Formats: sequence, C-alpha cells, structure tokens
Amino acid sequence: MDGDFRTSFVREPGSLKHHPALVLNADYRPLSYYPLSLWPWQEAVKAAFLDRVDIVAEYDKVVRSPTRTIRIPSVVVLKDFVKPQKRVAFTRFNLFLRDEFSCQYCGCKGDLTFDHVVPRARGGITSWENVVAACSRCNLRKGSKSLRQAGMALRRAPRRPQATELRDVGRKFPPNYLHDSWLDFLYWDAELEA
Repeated sequence: MDGDFRTSFVREPGSLKHHPALVLNADYRPLSYYPLSLWPWQEAVKAAFLDRVDIVAEYDKVVRSPTRTIRIPSVVVLKDFVKPQKRVAFTRFNLFLRDEFSCQYCGCKGDLTFDHVVPRARGGITSWENVVAACSRCNLRKGSKSLRQAGMALRRAPRRPQATELRDVGRKFPPNYLHDSWLDFLYWDAELEA
C-alpha cells in the first residue's frame, strides 16, 4: 500500500498533463503564433502563484495542495510587457516558416530540406538571401548547378523576413489543438471581412 501511494503521488495524473495555458503578452497578444506560446499547466500555476501573470480563463479541472484548490489556467497574461524581437534568427525552422513549409521550386509540402540558390561550390553563402526550402527531389535535381543550368525557377526570391512577417505567416498554421478559451485571443487583431 505504501508503494502505491508513492507511485500515485509522484506520477502526474494523465488528465492534467494535457492542459496547456496560452501565454499572452501584456498587450493581450500571444508571444508567438508558430509555435504557439504555450506553457505546461504547472508553469502557469507557478507564475500565477508568484503573481507574474493574471489568469484570464480556466479549465474545469483543479489541482490541490494541502491548503489550496486552484482551477488550472487555460489563458494567462504576463503582467510585464515582453518586447518582441525585431531581428529574426536564421534557423532552419524560421527558413521553412518564411517559405510556408513548401518547396520553392515545385511547391510541394513535406520532406523538406534547404537548398543554396547559388551553390556553395560556386561561392554561394548560407544566408537568408541565398537559401530556400526545397523538397529532396528538387534539391537532388538542382545539385550544384545554377537555376539556369538546372532549368528551374524559384516561386519567390529569397530574402530576410521581418519579425512581423514571420508572425503573420505563423498564424496560417494553427496548432493541432486549440482550446475554445484561446480563440478569442488568437485572432482578435485580424482584419475583418466587410
């Protein structure tokens, strides 16, 4: 019996680990759209307890301590504004996000890698302006050739994206799971159709 108590106490209840909290900046906008700014429920409860966030919406589930019962937060707002970064880091993820997760030669999605428009073998550098998302098939077809030699064309010229551009592109790719309480905070600043 003693072992059962320790095991159930140490393990996280399965129903609670699936209750992430949407994290909003002090201006009530998500810190990021893709990936969506989420905290595990434990972090949200801790931040609320430390008075770093305001709870805007809650799940029906509760957690208990010896002295308190707390409803699990589903949306929290930071009390201090976090200034968004203006510079976009040159990462594989951000490159794929800029190119909307599609091959810049044929437009297919999935099985992506990246390709140097001017091949490195010909002096091309690894930069926003020379690297694009490409499917394996197109990347192999192009190889170390120029676009002209390979008989290929880019769908869009590569360039350094602004942080706001990546945010807007990220909004096109909602996560697999969106709790109902999050919807009012995710797209409230989107332009309405007339």
